[in-house]
Amino acid sequence: MKRRRSAKLPPPEGFVRAITLVRERIEDPNVYPYNIPAIRSLDTLELHPRVTFLVGENGSGKSTILEATAMLLGFNAEGGTKNFSFATRHSESDLHRALRPVRNARRERHGYFLRAESTFNVATYIEELGIVQWYGGRSLHEQSHGEAFLTLVEQRFHPEGLYLLDEPEAALSPGRQLRFLGHLHVLAKAGAQFIIATHSPILLAYPGALLYELSENGIAAVQYEDTEHYRLTRDFLLHRDRFFHEMFKEEDEEGG
Repeated sequence: MKRRRSAKLPPPEGFVRAITLVRERIEDPNVYPYNIPAIRSLDTLELHPRVTFLVGENGSGKSTILEATAMLLGFNAEGGTKNFSFATRHSESDLHRALRPVRNARRERHGYFLRAESTFNVATYIEELGIVQWYGGRSLHEQSHGEAFLTLVEQRFHPEGLYLLDEPEAALSPGRQLRFLGHLHVLAKAGAQFIIATHSPILLAYPGALLYELSENGIAAVQYEDTEHYRLTRDFLLHRDRFFHEMFKEEDEEGG
């Protein structure tokens, strides 16, 4: 009788266990980005070994923390692998200089920092390097924003990799967000670790992920159903007429 091969389980730990803010490295805590409430209250940000989400309103600091974490871990500020070194415009903060990683013994074999807003710049750099064949053999500029984004994920994301993504939903329709979650799940099961800043209630719903909500009150771990993004989206879908009534009431009253 053949012995059944047991399913291969992912390693119990990720590559990066936490990110710590070293306050002694901050010259002036009253200037950007240290005056952002979430960063001001930051001490040690524990990371899930598979998937960690940062969620919050615009300006809450989630992309700033993600960018600084990416730079701290050796990635280019505008995105790409650790071998990418281009700079279209220096706009990053110096937060990465005040952070310290808490690593596990495992080391990633692959990695990518992917930003929806700078996918165009990454695509240009890929063409300049002449490595389009590593990205499916078709220029990312010849694809839609969403197609290019998914091509990067499908061609350059592998098991045993560390991946940081900034607002991936900006490039993806709801259907393709679900497709992306399918890729994420396969890779996470195979030992990859993800840190993602997002507004998307679809992405945030990924089972078992660790969610941090950034707000005027600081940064705190939350359950999916307790995030403002989930509650607002749910209430709008269930009661959109009420929302529109309240939103347009003042305009209607002024118009007579």
